[in-house]
Amino acid sequence: MHGNAVFVECCHISEQRSQKNMKIWIGCDHAGYERKQEVIALLKERQLEVEDCGCDGERADYPVIAKAVGAAVASHSGDMGILICGTGIGMSIAANKIRGVRAALCADAFSTKYTRLHNDANVMCMGARTLGSGLALELVEIFLDTPFEGGRHEKRVHMITELEQEW
Repeated sequence: MHGNAVFVECCHISEQRSQKNMKIWIGCDHAGYERKQEVIALLKERQLEVEDCGCDGERADYPVIAKAVGAAVASHSGDMGILICGTGIGMSIAANKIRGVRAALCADAFSTKYTRLHNDANVMCMGARTLGSGLALELVEIFLDTPFEGGRHEKRVHMITELEQEW
């Protein structure tokens, strides 16, 4: 498909749900297409339910994809998103414009772990041009397997939510 219409609705990939009843919404621009396919294979191997929000390998504008994934995650509590572009930066900027999304650029294991532990990030953003396949897949597993720590961090996450309401 050509144009942005392909990104308005996400298409269903898998019928199985994880133990936590969580769905993973995934999207990429043209730079991240191959990496997205690798990530989808990993998610299916883990028997997670996946919704692919584009792209199909054609040229794509990352804000459109970030909107599709971000809106889905924001409207489905407990679900998570994965966004992939050349660097992950554009996707993270765009996704964070959506109320309820806490998107984080994940480029190393430490930051990926702590964005879940302390920030309760619900969307991970990665760069297909900045991460090799092995590290990218490792970061996906860290992101999905790390729970939010809560405690003193709950107040801070709530403060972020208040900022969204304020602006």
